[in-house]
Amino acid sequence: MAVDGSWDISVETPIGTRAATLLLSTTGGTLTGTQAADGQSTSITDGKVDGNKVSWKVAITNPMPMTLEFEGTVDGDKIAGHAHAGAFGALPFSGKRV
Repeated sequence: MAVDGSWDISVETPIGTRAATLLLSTTGGTLTGTQAADGQSTSITDGKVDGNKVSWKVAITNPMPMTLEFEGTVDGDKIAGHAHAGAFGALPFSGKRV
């Protein structure tokens, strides 16, 4: 399943929906790229691809410093899954390729 490209995602958080843009690239089973939100762009880490399953981590500072751990599934031009946010639990996310 092709994961490479630009994605607009929305994460449902306790303080409302947060929008972000992903730029993803794969090499074998490795996923690299950036995630941008609130005017800041950060490199993703520990990115993996296994068929249509993807996972990555991103350190954020807004609304508070934490590392989000994303796990999702790509289905054509759609992506969905959960972002694990420490004490806040698993936050659903979804998005589409742009």
